[in-house]
This record gives sequence, C-alpha cells and structure tokens, in this order.
Amino acid sequence: MFGIPVLGVAHDVLLTLADALAPLLGTGSVAGAVVVFTACVRLALLPLGYAQARAEVARARLAPQVRRLRDRHARDPQRLARELTALHRESGTSMFAGMLPALAGLPFLFLTYRLFSGDPALLGHTLAGAPLGLHPVTGLGGPHTLVLVGLSALLAGVAYAQYRAARAVPDAPALIRWMPFGTVLTAALVPLAAGLYLLTSTAWTTVERPLLRRVATRRADRVVPGH
Repeated sequence: MFGIPVLGVAHDVLLTLADALAPLLGTGSVAGAVVVFTACVRLALLPLGYAQARAEVARARLAPQVRRLRDRHARDPQRLARELTALHRESGTSMFAGMLPALAGLPFLFLTYRLFSGDPALLGHTLAGAPLGLHPVTGLGGPHTLVLVGLSALLAGVAYAQYRAARAVPDAPALIRWMPFGTVLTAALVPLAAGLYLLTSTAWTTVERPLLRRVATRRADRVVPGH
C-alpha cells in the first residue's frame, strides 16, 4: 500500500517532530511524535468527522419515520430495507456514514504499523520504558506488561464511552455502536506505537464527535425546509 518514498517521508516527519519534542519529553519524544502525528491526521479528516455528525443529526430527525416504516413492514424485511435505503437517500444521508472517519484513518494506522515493524531508527525508542515496536501479544507477561495493560485499559475505556454515545443516537446501526471495541483487539495485534495511534485517534473522536454534532444541529436548525 505504501511505497518506500511514503515511508521515508513519514519517517522523516516523525523524527523531526521527535527532535522538536525531545527537550520536553526526553526519551518519550518519539511516542509524543506519534501523538502529534495522529492529531494532524485527525485535523485533516475533520471534514469527514463533520459529515458523520450531520448524518447522526439527520438520523435523529428521521427516527419517527424509521419507526413507522419498521412497524409497517415488520413482516417484510426486504421491503423494509428498500424503504429505509430510499428514506436515507432522500434525506441525503447514509446509515453507515459514521464509519467514514474510521475507514479514512486506516491507511495512516497501517503506515504507523509499517514504520514500527521494521525501521531500525524508530524501533529503539520507548514509551515508559516499553519499546514502541513491541507487540502486546508477545510482550504480555514480560517486564513491560504494565504499560501494555494500561494502554489496553485506556482503549477499552474510550471505546466504552464511544459505545454509550452511539447508543444515544436513534437508529444507529449495531455495527457502528460496537465498532469502537475493535480498537482494543486491533491494538493487541500491532506494535505499541500503532496502539498509541489508536488511543489518540479514538480519544480525539470521543471529544470531537459531540462538538461537531452540536455544530451540525445548529446548522440544521437554521435550514428552512424545502429550500
């Protein structure tokens, strides 16, 4: 997916960020660079996050119509699926718009994985003493277990917060509600640096989503129906 030039640019960007953070973070400067890099990625994906917020607001306003359709076509799942698809198309939204930011962030997660799976200049750096290239599935039970468990616990906490927020959105697909817990499983299979990327990105989402939803709601309230 990523050629050598892209990996080389990402490598240089991370080390440049790490050099800038070194006076503040010392040996944790590369870990800090991963956090800053993730924040930059999320800023770039802000338009998709706003599209997601608009979709959630639209779903909330369509909820009464969705309930009527489900009551009307409860015995005909195929007809119900067609009617729901048509309803969301007419409203200009999608039942799965909430997945866009996560899907768009996957290439950057993979890039982080590649960098900390084979770049000698990065593998030696640590987070609280744990190598950033360490895989949790092989590191558990070793001297860095506390760091790995701590990261997993933070990811689980953020995932639960996102799950509760998603449950409050009317008619949100079950896949979107449960998707945050996938980050906990993913973090167990990738280097520690990639897990740090996931933690930063999901924590960002937890803060960003209600703020963008508020903006989207205010904008929707100003729109005159039929115009």
